Amino acid sequence: MLSHGTIWHAIDALAERHQLSPSGLARRAGLDPTSFNKSKRHSADGRERWPSTESIAKVLEATGATIDQFASLLRPDRTPADAAEQVPPAAAIPLIGFAQAGAGGFFDDGGFPAGQGWDVIDFPNASSQQQSGIYALEVQGDSMLPLYRDGDILIVDPGAQVRRGDRVVVKTRDGEVMAKILTRQTPQMIELLSLNPEHPNRSFEISQVEWIARIIWASQ
Repeated sequence: MLSHGTIWHAIDALAERHQLSPSGLARRAGLDPTSFNKSKRHSADGRERWPSTESIAKVLEATGATIDQFASLLRPDRTPADAAEQVPPAAAIPLIGFAQAGAGGFFDDGGFPAGQGWDVIDFPNASSQQQSGIYALEVQGDSMLPLYRDGDILIVDPGAQVRRGDRVVVKTRDGEVMAKILTRQTPQMIELLSLNPEHPNRSFEISQVEWIARIIWASQ
C-alpha cells in the first residue's frame, strides 16, 4: 500500500544504494540539501509531509532509476542490497574542464567527445545507449554565477533534443565554449541568455556555431 512512510523508505534506499545521505541525494538531484531531512518529513503541527512528484522525478534522473525500480522499493522490507539489484550502477563518462574544452581535438563535428586528454567521472544516469555520448564539463571560474559555481560538474548530452528554455553548452567555430540558456532558435540564428547577469547575452548566426548540446544534470 502506498503511504508516506513507504515513499520516504524508497528515497532512503536509493540514497544508501549510492552511498549518500538523504541530503547528499537531494544535492545530487539539484534540490535544496535539506529537502529529504527527517525534520522535513512532517509539518510543524505534526502532519505527515509528502515529497513532491517533481522531487521524485529529479531523484530518479539523478540515480538512473526507473519508475518501476522505484516502485519495487516501496516496501519496508526492502534493503539497500535489494536496491542494488534493482538500480543500475554508475557508469564512467568523460570529464574535461571548460578552459580546456575550447581547444581543438576534444570533440568531433557533432559535439561528441573524441580524442585523448579526457579524465573520467562516475555518473549514475548513463544508460548503455548514452555512455558513448554524454560527458561532463567542470565549471572553472565565476562566469556562470549564481547558477553554477567553480567546481560544479555539468553533464551534457549532445544527442538530446534542444528546446527553447534549455540550459545548453555551445561551441562556436572560433573555439569559444560557453554555457547559456537557449532563448530562441531559428534556421538562421540562435539567441542565448547569460547565466551570470554581469555577462552579456549572446546571439550567433547558425554558420558561426559548431555545435550546441543540452545540459541534462548539474552537481549543485
